[in-house]
Amino acid sequence: MSTTPATSRAISVEINGTTYEREVPASRLLVHFLRDDLDLTGTHVGCDTGSCGACTVLVNGQAVKSCTLLAVQADGAAVRTVEGLAGEDGELTSLQRSFSEHHALQCGYCTPGMLMSATALLERNPQPSEDDVKIALQGNICRCTGYWNIVEAVVAAGGKP
Repeated sequence: MSTTPATSRAISVEINGTTYEREVPASRLLVHFLRDDLDLTGTHVGCDTGSCGACTVLVNGQAVKSCTLLAVQADGAAVRTVEGLAGEDGELTSLQRSFSEHHALQCGYCTPGMLMSATALLERNPQPSEDDVKIALQGNICRCTGYWNIVEAVVAAGGKP
């Protein structure tokens, strides 16, 4: 019997409503599985240490930094990426429209992570206060906007279909 760990493992993950069954290296991070294996490049790699939040996705409805989770840990989970926000017809969510209307992005690098963290907030608290938004987004770093427009956009999206 071998004592060396398996170098790869078969996983089944539902991502944006589609089930993917793949053999992945045991050490493959979820962010790299999404970007490199599935070409879902909306999830960004910012710091690779869990500090910036650019790689945030929803795993079973919870905002998770995908650079801190192995793909094998997502086996059996439902994952939602920024590509899964808009409707099948391309219709943007009220949050995505609000980001545009409130000028809540500049370079856009943090935007996918901000959108995913804000989506998780709005799903559990449809009408958040400014303080609720600030707390929910505290794990996401934006180097451009100073956050005010992002907070305004999330508050404005609250309660809208």
